[in-house]
Amino acid sequence: MTSKRSAATLFVLSLLLASCSGGKEAATGPTATAGETVTAPPSPSAITSRSTDNRIERQELSTFIAKQLTGPYGVYTNLLETDESGEAASGHEVLSESASLLMRAAVLAGDKEQFAGQWALAQQTFDMEGGFSYRYSPKQQKQYPVNAAVDDLRLIGALYEAGEVFDEPAYTKQAEKYGQRFYENNVKKGYMYDFYDNSYKTTNNFVTLCYIDLGTLRKLSISSELRGILMHNMDGILEGGYLSDSFPFYETRFDYHTGAYSSENINTVESLLSILHLAETGQQKPASIRYIKEQVAAGTLYGQYSRDGKPLNDIRSTAIYALAAMIGAEAGDDSLYQAAIARMNEFQIRDADSPLFGGFGNTDTGQAYSFDNLMALLAYSYSH
Repeated sequence: MTSKRSAATLFVLSLLLASCSGGKEAATGPTATAGETVTAPPSPSAITSRSTDNRIERQELSTFIAKQLTGPYGVYTNLLETDESGEAASGHEVLSESASLLMRAAVLAGDKEQFAGQWALAQQTFDMEGGFSYRYSPKQQKQYPVNAAVDDLRLIGALYEAGEVFDEPAYTKQAEKYGQRFYENNVKKGYMYDFYDNSYKTTNNFVTLCYIDLGTLRKLSISSELRGILMHNMDGILEGGYLSDSFPFYETRFDYHTGAYSSENINTVESLLSILHLAETGQQKPASIRYIKEQVAAGTLYGQYSRDGKPLNDIRSTAIYALAAMIGAEAGDDSLYQAAIARMNEFQIRDADSPLFGGFGNTDTGQAYSFDNLMALLAYSYSH
C-alpha cells in the first residue's frame, strides 16, 4: 500500500515540478501577463534614452510587492485568493522560489537587513528535514513535503553570496550545511534530481535542465572528487540539451532511466533559465545570445516554441524579458540588458489609481503572479 501511494504521490509531483516555474503556479504559469494587452514597442531611440538605472521603476515595484503581494508567510503566488486546495500552488500560498528570488535580489542590491528578514522567514516557512519545502499553504496549514532543486540551489547560492557581500561567515556556514543536505538527498551517484520527497525519502527519475544551477553546484561543500563527478555529469547533460545554432534553446528534461532528452514543446522561460545558468559560469553559446538579442530588439521573444523554433503563441511575459536582461548582465552585454529591461518595463502598471500600480499583472482580472514580479525585481537589481 505504501509503495503504491508513494508512486502516485511522485507521479503527481513530477507533473507539478516538471517545469522551472509553470508547474508550481497556476495553469498560466510564469507567463502571468498572458491576458494583458501589450503596448506598442518603444522606438529604438526611446529605449536608449530611458533611465539606465531604473531606480524609480524598481522602487515602485518593491512597494507593490511589499504592500500588496506579501503576507505573513511571504510573497503570494497570486494576488487573487483561492481556497489553496489545487494540485498547483495558487492564491496566497507561498513558494520557496519566491523566497530565493527575494534573497538574491537583496544581495544584489546590497540590502543586508532585507536579506536577513527574508532568510529568517524562509527558514521558518520552508525548512524541513530533507530540504526546503517548495510550497506552503496558510489556509490549509500545509507544508508540502517535497523540495524543488532549482529553488534549494538558489537559496543556497544566495547564502554563499550574502556571506561574501555582507562579510558574514555565518551565512557561508549555513550555505555549506544546506548544500551538504542537498547533495545527500537530491544527488544520487553523481547525478542531480529535480526533487526529494521528505515523506518517502525518494526522488523522481529525471532532471529538468533549467534546474541545473551550475554556479551553485560548483560551490557545494563536498569533496573535490565528488564535485568533479557531479559537475562533469550535470555540465554534460545541460550542454547536451542544446537544440541547434538555428534555434539555440535547450531541451526540457533528461530521463535517467532511458538516457534520453524529452521536450513536448520548448518553453522560453525554461530555456532562458538554462542559458542564464550557463552564462553565470561563462559557458553561454554565442548563438543563444545573438538570438535573444534579435528577438528582444524586435519585441518577439514569445512564450513557447516548437522544437524547430516556430512560435506556438504570441505571449510576451514579464519574466521572459527579465530573464533576457539577466542573461545580458551575466554575459557582459549591457545593450541586451538595457533593451530587455525596456521591453519588460512595457508591462509595468503605470496607472496610479490601480491597485496593481508599480507591479506586473493584469488590470482586467486583478491577477499578479509572484514569478513575474520577483523576476522583474531581480532583473532591476542587476543594475546595482
